[in-house]
Parts: sequence; C-alpha cells; structure tokens
Amino acid sequence: MEKNEFKQGVIYALCAYTLWGVAPLYFKYIDQISPIEIIMHRVIWSFSLLFLLVLLTGQLKVVKDIIKQPKLMLILSATSLLIGVNWLIFIWAVNNDRMLEASLGYFINPLLNVALGMLFLNERLPKLQLAAVALAFFGVALQLVVYGSIPWVSLALAFSFGIYGLIKKKVQLTAVTSLFIETAILVPPAIIYWCITTSETTNFQVNSLSLNLVLISAGVVTTLPLLAFSAAATRIPYYMLGLFQYIGPSMMFVMAIVLFGEALDQTKLTTFAFIWAALILFVFDVWRRARNKKRSAKLSS
Repeated sequence: MEKNEFKQGVIYALCAYTLWGVAPLYFKYIDQISPIEIIMHRVIWSFSLLFLLVLLTGQLKVVKDIIKQPKLMLILSATSLLIGVNWLIFIWAVNNDRMLEASLGYFINPLLNVALGMLFLNERLPKLQLAAVALAFFGVALQLVVYGSIPWVSLALAFSFGIYGLIKKKVQLTAVTSLFIETAILVPPAIIYWCITTSETTNFQVNSLSLNLVLISAGVVTTLPLLAFSAAATRIPYYMLGLFQYIGPSMMFVMAIVLFGEALDQTKLTTFAFIWAALILFVFDVWRRARNKKRSAKLSS
C-alpha cells in the first residue's frame, strides 16, 4: 500500500466519521419538522443525488442487472426497511433530546457486529473480544435489572444498523449502487406521504428558499459521508477503519451534554461505563492482533 493512498484513506475516514458525528446538528436545526417528514426528504434527495452518481460513474448497467434478480431485490427491500427504521429512530432521538441514547447505540454497534459475526458468519471470537461483548451485555442487563429500564433507543439503533450491516456483508454490493436501490425502494412511499400530508413545510412554494435548500441538503448529509467511507475502505486496513467509527458517537456524546444540556444520570452513566470498558478491551485486542500480524509478516519476509 502506497503512503499517499494510506494518507488519503485516513483523511477520507476522518471526514466520513466526523460528518456522521456532526449530522445531529443538521437534524436539530430542523427539529420543528416531524421525523417522518425529514425521512421523506432524506430519501427523495438522497435518491436524486445517488442517481446522478450512478450515471456519472457508469454503474447504471450494474443497477439494471441487480433489478433483474428477484432474490437480491427482496434482500435489498429488507435492508431498505432496516436503514429507514434506523434513520427514523435516530432523527426522533436527536430531536427529542435523547442524543445520549443515540450515541450509546453507536458505541454498542461494533460490539454487536462482533456478536452477529459469531452467530451468523461462523466467525471465531478471540477471548478478549468475547469478554468485551459479555461486558457490554452485562452493562445493558444491569440497567434493566437494577434501574428497571432498558435503553430501547440505543438497542434499536444498534440492532437495526447491525443487522443491516450483516446483510450487506452477505450481499457484497458497492455502497453507491446498493444505497441507490435501497432509496429507490423507499421513494414511492416517500412521494405518497408527500402528496397526502397536510404539513405546511412540505409545500415548497410556501417555504422560504433557505428552508427548501436545507431540506434538499438532506441528500448531501446522507450521501457525502457514505462516499467518504467507501473511499476510505479501499485505502486503509479494515481494522483501522473500525477504530475510526468511535469518532461519531464520541462527538454526539459531547454535543448532547455540552451543547444541548442532556443529563448524564446514574442510569446512563453506569451503562456507558460498561460499554466504554468493553470498547477499550475490544480496541486493545484488535490493535494487539494487528501489531502481532505486522511483526509476523516482517519476520517472514
């Protein structure tokens, strides 16, 4: 791997996860609009932008080939539903002052991915990573048993995105084509909603130009970090890409407390403590294994 390629990959990864980290600011800015209406705009304008990208990158034939495969389209229908639910819960959480729970969900997600890989992909877990997953599970279970509550927002976000990622890994399509088809599947219900809703902000002729531009930019908010992520994935090792994913939820965590005054009560703090301990254990094991693999490669060369 060339040094320039590696540096570009690091920059793309930082851009992707930083953009995902600041995305809540966008949704907070338009929190006067209902989450379903925001999803409608997100779907329609993401589809429009992705359609242009598919044309410009010459992937239209790939899309046509995918559409001709009923089984693959059924799978993509399932992933479109999962990502739609994930978007809806995330936007609802951000706009209802539950950003801390949203950030917890994305801290849990990588540990859940490890567990899903073990259960459905027959991946063998190293002992330290298995301990990390167990620690995270214990933290969530403790909140349920001791405090009598369950972080349903966090778990819904983690599971919807985790299962989405698991299915996408099985399908192995490029990010642009798969997301384009997923948004295309969601476009008809989005347009129907746009036609039947009585909300004032859905009328572009009544809205101010600035509001219309903000709503249209939902496509950019959705697509730009994904493109940066795809560019990073081809340039840096996958384990390193995984370490960058904590940027987003960390930024959300800080913003929730510092900018939006969400309370980190004893219940949330206890669960976060277990999840963070699990993540430290997990990241340490990934780093240790990558270092040992690099040393072995040097010795054998």
